[in-house]
Amino acid sequence: MHSVVLGTSGTTFQDVIDVARRGARVELSPEAVRALAESRGVVDALAAKPEPVYGVSTGFGALATRHISPELRAQLQRNIVRSHAAGMGPRVEREVVRALMFLRLKTVASGHTGVRPEVAQTMADVLNAGITPVVHEYGSLGCSGDLAPLSHCALTLMGEGDAEGPDGVVKPAGELLAAAGIQAVELREKEGLALLNGTDGMLGMLIMALADLDTLYKSADITAALSLEALLGTEKVLEPELHAIRPHPGQGASAANMLAVLKGSGLTGHFQEEEAPRVQDAYSVRCAPQVAGAGRDTMAHARTVAERELASAVDNPVILADGQIRSNGNFHGAPVAYVLDFLAIAAADLGSIAERRTDRLLDKNRSHGLPPFLADDAGVDSGLMIAQYTQAALVSEMKRLAVPASADSIPSSAMQEDHVSMGWSAARKLRTAIGNLNRIIAVELYAATRGIELRRGLTPAPASQAAIDALRAAGVEGPGPDRFLAPDLEAADAFVRAGSLVAAVEPVTGPLA
Repeated sequence: MHSVVLGTSGTTFQDVIDVARRGARVELSPEAVRALAESRGVVDALAAKPEPVYGVSTGFGALATRHISPELRAQLQRNIVRSHAAGMGPRVEREVVRALMFLRLKTVASGHTGVRPEVAQTMADVLNAGITPVVHEYGSLGCSGDLAPLSHCALTLMGEGDAEGPDGVVKPAGELLAAAGIQAVELREKEGLALLNGTDGMLGMLIMALADLDTLYKSADITAALSLEALLGTEKVLEPELHAIRPHPGQGASAANMLAVLKGSGLTGHFQEEEAPRVQDAYSVRCAPQVAGAGRDTMAHARTVAERELASAVDNPVILADGQIRSNGNFHGAPVAYVLDFLAIAAADLGSIAERRTDRLLDKNRSHGLPPFLADDAGVDSGLMIAQYTQAALVSEMKRLAVPASADSIPSSAMQEDHVSMGWSAARKLRTAIGNLNRIIAVELYAATRGIELRRGLTPAPASQAAIDALRAAGVEGPGPDRFLAPDLEAADAFVRAGSLVAAVEPVTGPLA
């Protein structure tokens, strides 16, 4: 694994994912070290003056009116970390905490926060040692940044609280630092505040969500194409000239993906040859590119917001290039919170249309010749009846998760922080929604591949056959009598989650958009 080198101008999506999920090492560039030292000089000069400066020689939030004397300032910085490390609930996932720490270090390295170079280096050392602070589910309102989550991370730098070691065992942070040869830091003026004031948690979860959704939207295009084949639908609605006259980029990309998967299919185009010929396929089949495409365009907007936030230095106060230290509201999470909620809405709709296709595959009155519930001996066998129940339960939960968190606000800090973003909550529910969406697509994959295989005498598209072969090689069985279904569904879920569905078809179709 390569090292990620942080300069003063931000980082990349791939760097965030490499550090969060793959354990990439983190280094500070000489440019970043110089910027850190220069901005620290500004803070030291301000600390020596008698005039109060927020975050340097005052209290915080609603307590900012008190001027803090020099002999109490180290205690002030320790106290803000200890008091703000007030999270509760289950532990947050390791990858989220690593993304949170790395993105806070990214802002620190910008030279706009006034943190000393040695503190920044300690942050990198903790990441590189595989030490992960224990961060809890609840505690962030998404304004003044992700305060409680970031405080638990800062507490580890001080050698306090609990953290998970590289072996996965939770121990006192001081013990883990000592074992790794890392000296705990004693925070000075502004440093405690600078380590807590950021949108890093919600941004890290947004970046990882975009990576996961990129794979899931391609997977959904594939399963939609497989369902269309199993239902003997028509691919004519996917032709590029139809999508060119409604030029939403995502819609065109989804239609092109489906058309690529269906190329050479012997199952499509039979919709007018049946006893009850169809003029058109149902919306869940015919409008698949429109729904998935709208989600893709939502992702494009969310990616733009994430790129801007990734290029930002979020802290309060900040040190500007001319040496001024200025208070601001850039820590407010609204821009990130909105797109996190928007993605959850799009994901819920994608899950909903996938479930409707699955239900159609199982209904003998709408599946155009497939056996009821794709059962081997309907009545003796129930087939995939309850697999669809599970899928429907997941869709129902996704609809609840689509209710925006960012439409809520709850005042805090004695009404000083009287409008908050709830961006952390938006990110947390999006992670749950993405897991559910993966399972929903896995159930559609399971049903559609079985439906295709039950169309004996008709040959699926080469890309579809490649998907079926890879799924079967992964241990997911095809049609047959009823069996314990949960292991098959779990295996299909893992297959989609790993990107194996996309990997199976792309050698045939070429890269999907």
